[in-house]
Amino acid sequence: MLLCADPKAQYLRYATEINSAIDKVLQSGWYILGEHVSGFEREFAELHGLNHCVGVANGTDALAIALRACGVSPGDEVITVSHSAVATVAAIEQIGAVPVFCDICYESRCMNPQLIKNLISDKTKAIVPVHIYGHPADVPAIKKIAHDYELFLIEDCAQAHGASLDNKLVGTFGDIAAFSFYPTKNLGALGDGGAIITNNKELADKVNYLRQYGWKERYISSVPGVNSRLDEIQAAILRVKLPHLLDDNEKRRSIADQYDMAFAKTRIGIPIRANNIKHAMHLYVIELDGRDSLRTHLATQGVQAALHYPLAIHQQPAYASRSLKGATELPNTEKLYQRLLSLPLYPELTSEQVNKVITGVYSWLECSGSPTI
Repeated sequence: MLLCADPKAQYLRYATEINSAIDKVLQSGWYILGEHVSGFEREFAELHGLNHCVGVANGTDALAIALRACGVSPGDEVITVSHSAVATVAAIEQIGAVPVFCDICYESRCMNPQLIKNLISDKTKAIVPVHIYGHPADVPAIKKIAHDYELFLIEDCAQAHGASLDNKLVGTFGDIAAFSFYPTKNLGALGDGGAIITNNKELADKVNYLRQYGWKERYISSVPGVNSRLDEIQAAILRVKLPHLLDDNEKRRSIADQYDMAFAKTRIGIPIRANNIKHAMHLYVIELDGRDSLRTHLATQGVQAALHYPLAIHQQPAYASRSLKGATELPNTEKLYQRLLSLPLYPELTSEQVNKVITGVYSWLECSGSPTI
């Protein structure tokens, strides 16, 4: 089966370097917050042209700790989107804050800035746009609103490592940004991992002590904190992969170009890529009627397609019975979720594998009686 995502393929590509890096950590005798974590933090910050990066245990913690560092407290409202992984809202609720849902622009699939002002209340503390699938949200427009209303702008970059807007990397527009290094991400560890980046030293200092029990000095908890540290082994693995990130993103975009060309004259809706953005192409998500039929058909052809995600957050069983603010006004989000399907996309895909996906889609189109428009 040709997988939709295959982190093992990337491990095998860098196996010699990764194995050597792991062995060095094991031999060092220093396994928590050692030289590889500090080295990765420095290198990831440098990639973004920022002064501060703090490694944490996972992407959900990264967002939750970033929110806390910005002073978001229980009962405060945070404007975000329902078109995201549940982790976005899980992080907001983890600290006792209240998610407020904003609908998306259908074309970009990201937060619609024009709808934000109507959602702001005296309880609003922050805005969390999500760069979904690797497509940058309209953060310049969102940043202006955040500035005008004195709100924090916290970027959820969990799917957008190396994506850029107007030649500026995502994660550098807001006050602070959160990343995930889950194994299938563009920059993936071989386990969980996350990071927070910012150019604000005060925020960075807060993140540093919040991730480790609130210690401003060892064993002295100045504030309630958590245990959320990037693992030394995972940091060593990430240091191996980081220099290849932007080149790997180019490979992703090249594969996406092949899909675009193949499906341009079919009834398959392809992802939009504006001239002023570099899409990270974390996922290649198409839109169509009959997506479940295509998914089943591809499986018979030995191709795995996936749903990212089966339901919007507000439609998930854990949230559907609750009266979440904004959840009744998400027409674009709800329309989109009936039509999404993710095709295989990762740098290690061969031309033969890409053609196998394309052939599988075309055979389904032919069976459904409408190969072209």
